[in-house]
Amino acid sequence: MTTNATTKLPEATARARAPGKLILSGEHSVVYGAPAVAIAVKQYTEVWFTPMHRTRGLRTVFENLATSQFYPVDALRSFKQSLDKRFDQFVRGELPVQKILQCPDDLAIYTMTSLLSLVPVPGTSSRLKLPVPGQLGGRSDLPIGAGMGSSASIIAATSLLYEHVFDRPQTSEERFKRVRFCERLQHGNGSAIDASAVVYGGMNRIQQDTLDPIPLDETHPLMSGEGWYWVLTGKPHSTTGECVASVRETWGHDQALWDAFGTCTDTLVDTLERGLNPVDLIKENHQLLQRIGVVPERAARFIAEIEAMGGAAKVSGAGSIRGDAAGVMLVYMPDHEAMMTVMAQHRDFRWERVQIDMEGAGLSDARASRGGNTALGSKSEPLQLQDKR
Repeated sequence: MTTNATTKLPEATARARAPGKLILSGEHSVVYGAPAVAIAVKQYTEVWFTPMHRTRGLRTVFENLATSQFYPVDALRSFKQSLDKRFDQFVRGELPVQKILQCPDDLAIYTMTSLLSLVPVPGTSSRLKLPVPGQLGGRSDLPIGAGMGSSASIIAATSLLYEHVFDRPQTSEERFKRVRFCERLQHGNGSAIDASAVVYGGMNRIQQDTLDPIPLDETHPLMSGEGWYWVLTGKPHSTTGECVASVRETWGHDQALWDAFGTCTDTLVDTLERGLNPVDLIKENHQLLQRIGVVPERAARFIAEIEAMGGAAKVSGAGSIRGDAAGVMLVYMPDHEAMMTVMAQHRDFRWERVQIDMEGAGLSDARASRGGNTALGSKSEPLQLQDKR
């Protein structure tokens, strides 16, 4: 096909985005019924769809997420079924969790395909055959597999995008459940804390099936990023699924340990709400994570440097059971000059001030209203989040 200067290429029909997340406390222990608390951060995954009717499938073009892949439209349902079967193999112990997905693009296409059950089967008089062939594009500010919720973020953004394309909007609670359901392919089961952050935004406490938004005053240091930072130490050598499995094998039945995590989390929430100094509680959380073996040596040395300068830091995610990199870390350092001094010794680490996203997943094209949940579902408190499939 040839083009000339007057040829108009198809434009994206819609764009959607979802934030990343940082876990303030409760990683790993949330699996055992303890509370966890996380914030959504202003680092985003954005996806868009461009219809191309002369093709017979969906082409993924993610700028910095994965390689381009082609998915024939007439094979999408069988594609979903094949991934469901691979997940069942994982559940039976026949397949490691990291082998469920063949490539990162699969997660976005699986999310889209899971929404097809909401769309009526087109009849002979239908003007639109779904799904429409075309190009699914995207980019992300989030590091892949480093504890900032990249998987949940791309699922939430893709889900909301195709809700718009299919004209089948869902509530935020329904979207939350879909993120959990789809993310099981990446981590072995859906992460409630990741899903809550990317869908609802803000700061949330989650325990089992109940989510409680935690309101913070606009002047709170966490809202302004005053003294709070995230530091990327590199992609962990072990996956979230591997870390969770390793911790379960050694510590799964130690209820006293998980109770200690839970007490630390709830005390931290109370401390933050009252505007008090959280240094001691972040240190305590770090010590608990060291105990279960998910803080690599280099990460522990970095945290010791932060503590020596009057701050505190912890792994914010699954961590790693091997290698030097721990993924993303949460740092509290009231003295910015001290933070600069420490980071000058770690020029290979990416770091930024924490900025909380208060909106969660939302449409982001020029025609959509700004903000994530105003038209397609909103927060309520507390929510009973039963994971019904």
